[in-house]
Amino acid sequence: MKVSTLRRQAWDVLQAAEIADPVREADWLLASVLGFPLHTLIFEGDRTVSPVQAERAWTLIRRRAERQPLQYLLGTQEFRGLEMAVTPDVLIPRPETELLVEATLQAVLDIRGPRMLDVGTGSGCIAVSLARGRSDATVVAVDISASALAVARANALCHGVGNRIRFVQGDLLTAFSVSPDGVFDVIVSNPPYVPAGELDALQAEVAWYEPRLALAAGTDGLDYHRRLLRGAPELLKGGGHLILELGRGQSDQVQRLSQQTGAFISLECRKDAAGIERVLVARVGAGGALRVPVAPQNATGDGPPSAIVGAGGVRGT
Repeated sequence: MKVSTLRRQAWDVLQAAEIADPVREADWLLASVLGFPLHTLIFEGDRTVSPVQAERAWTLIRRRAERQPLQYLLGTQEFRGLEMAVTPDVLIPRPETELLVEATLQAVLDIRGPRMLDVGTGSGCIAVSLARGRSDATVVAVDISASALAVARANALCHGVGNRIRFVQGDLLTAFSVSPDGVFDVIVSNPPYVPAGELDALQAEVAWYEPRLALAAGTDGLDYHRRLLRGAPELLKGGGHLILELGRGQSDQVQRLSQQTGAFISLECRKDAAGIERVLVARVGAGGALRVPVAPQNATGDGPPSAIVGAGGVRGT
């Protein structure tokens, strides 16, 4: 079989499966199997495809026709110009999450040697981007999933920051103990925020294949935001920031929840490219929040600084 014949057949299968961009996606999959750069695939039409290559190609095409995400089939997704490895153990990074990185780097612009915590690191896309963006930073990444942490570690190593990020398996903030002077300059998170009743209405690629642990967040989608808003102020240094991703229509309610804590002196919501209020930037006062010592819990992980003592986690990013 010629490459040109395989391409046309693959296009037809994905079009019949109602894939939004069947030509582009089929070409991505075929290029990965055949080992050609995508832009040269069109010039390889007369090349013969071996039986082994054809079988591998059809396996991927059929899986995509079943609505398995293209990123999982290719094993990668771009984030802030970096190729991030992804598996079904982690949420696929989205462009809007890049706003979290931008807001975090801006928050620590004038801080020397900032300490930053990425909660629910998933693929590690946020933590890796922060470590690359600030070579003097201490970055800690926590997730409940050991499988997600393995992906995050691999991405950190791939992008040259494996020795600058401390990975911890833990449940949100329970792996950290309170310090009188605070622990982190910034806590950033892309937590689960899909209401449980809306999961099955999501795009098939998301609802059927992405990890539900990284998506579902109770009846109103704000279970994890509530926990972070309550727990983060105790761990933030004076003037520190909590930066959270939000779902569509959640901005007003999350701001009300933030105000109810009495811990933040300023709240700002930033919009994404679609005009959705996507990122909450909340700041504690210069004196920090009222700090109540927390009993240490058992933790697993390779590290962070002295603050890390517990276990548990959240969703992948």
